[in-house]
Parts: sequence; C-alpha cells; structure tokens
Amino acid sequence: MWQTYKYIDTHAHLNLSAFNDDRNVVLDTMAERGVAAINVGTKESTSKLAVELAAEHEHCYAIIGLHPIQTTAGHHDEDEIGEGGQAFSSKGEVFDAAFYRELAAQPKVVGIGECGFDYWHNAPDTYAVQEAAFVAQIELANELGLPLMIHTRGPKSGEESPTGRSVYADVYETLKQYAKVPFNVHFYAGTYEEATKFFELGGTISFTGVITFAKDYEEVVRKAPLEKIHAETDCPYVAPVPHRGKRCEPWMVEEVYKKIAEIKGGDEEKVRMQLLGNACNFYSLEVV
Repeated sequence: MWQTYKYIDTHAHLNLSAFNDDRNVVLDTMAERGVAAINVGTKESTSKLAVELAAEHEHCYAIIGLHPIQTTAGHHDEDEIGEGGQAFSSKGEVFDAAFYRELAAQPKVVGIGECGFDYWHNAPDTYAVQEAAFVAQIELANELGLPLMIHTRGPKSGEESPTGRSVYADVYETLKQYAKVPFNVHFYAGTYEEATKFFELGGTISFTGVITFAKDYEEVVRKAPLEKIHAETDCPYVAPVPHRGKRCEPWMVEEVYKKIAEIKGGDEEKVRMQLLGNACNFYSLEVV
C-alpha cells in the first residue's frame, strides 16, 4: 500500500508556528506531489498539534515527545509556537509520561521523541535534566513498543560537552543501557564509525537537505547500508538545493532522496523505493 506515496519526509515540523499562515497550502502541495510526512513534537503543545494534523490529513503521521532544548529555560525560536502565537521562549517543561501515554493512544502516532541531548543550546549544568527527560521517553517507548526519534547536537566550536565525550557517545551509552526498541538518529552529522555502533544497536540514521550543499556527510551516506538510512527535511529548517534561502517544506525531501542516490551512485528509482520502504517498515506506516 505504501506505493501510494512517492516520498516520505521522516522528520518534519509542520506543527511549528512557521507554518501557521499557510499550513493547508503546504499540505495541499504535498498531496499533489505525492509526499507524506511524519511531524515530530517538541513539547506538549506541538506534539498535540502533530497528532491533530495526522488525524485530519491522511498523508500525515505523528511522533510525540519533549525535545531536550525544551527541558530547560532560555531557548528562543521564532519558528516555534509560543504563547499567543508569539515567538517561542522555553520556560523548561517536565516530561509528563501520563500526558504522552494518553496522546500515544491516538491513531497514527508512530514514535516517541524527539529526545536526546543538545549541548549547543543548553548549558552544561542542564545535563542531568536532559538525561532524565531522555530516559523517561525511552522508558515510555519501551512500554508502548514504539520507535524513538533521537536528537543529537554537540557543543559550539571550542566548547566541551558536559561529559567530555561526543554527544553521539553519550546518546549511544544511554540507548545501550535503556532502549529496547528501534531508534532513528535524525539529522545525522557524526562519523561512519559512530553510525556503525548505532546500526549494531538496532538503530537507523537520517539525512536532511544539508547533504545537497555540504560534502561533510558524503562518506557516511556512501558507506551506510541503504536499508539503514532515511531521508528527512527537519522543516522549516535547512532547505535543500535548489531551494536554499527559502523556508523548507516537506515536499522538498525529494531533493534529499535524489542526493542520496547520487552519492551512492545508485539507480534513482531503486533508491527512492528503498527509502520509501525503509520509512514505512521502520514506523509501521499504514499508508492509504
């Protein structure tokens, strides 16, 4: 049944305020181009909206959870939903397992997250809070039998992580200790060696439009088994070539599919079908 769609954006944020003015227009464009999307929650309100979009649109699915930057106060993002529709500023949200457990009972919720560690936005002294939210979401995913959507972002240049290890090492150790379900490390920017450890643990990795304009990730894309990777946009961020400078939208994932095929030197149609199948199989999507 999944052949109904040509592409699936495995990590989108149509549930953020960047799409408040024309969300339905974007959704219509996706339908016209044969593109489905998994909208990923970042906190309670955006997780709830992701579920609502999935209920209202057959080409949308939802992943629900608490982003690590939402666990502490101070982060500011104009693209995210804030009070009264204003730019978002985090006040620090505690992961409420009961809230997300109830939300997960809704149709078309296909995962938990995005959860993990963010050392770029969050101060080193927030590590314990981030870890607690991460572990709580892993435990809920284990309980519900749903895959995890993993966020990883290392510290700014010249700064050290709170553990002295890479963010990928910290995420790996946490998953190894607690996770009993598959997981996807989204917006992957680590090494191939780090990726192989995630593969051995039962995980997958995904790539955004960054691979269309930066060569840093080509070795990992080329070496990673095709069945272990996904394509995403992380919209409204990082629009791919030839859409650089514009707000990223889920239908632009087509360019990520094409670039993966180009880097791997594979037949574009075969790569498209494999990536489509990867998404449907990993997230148990019932595409209609």
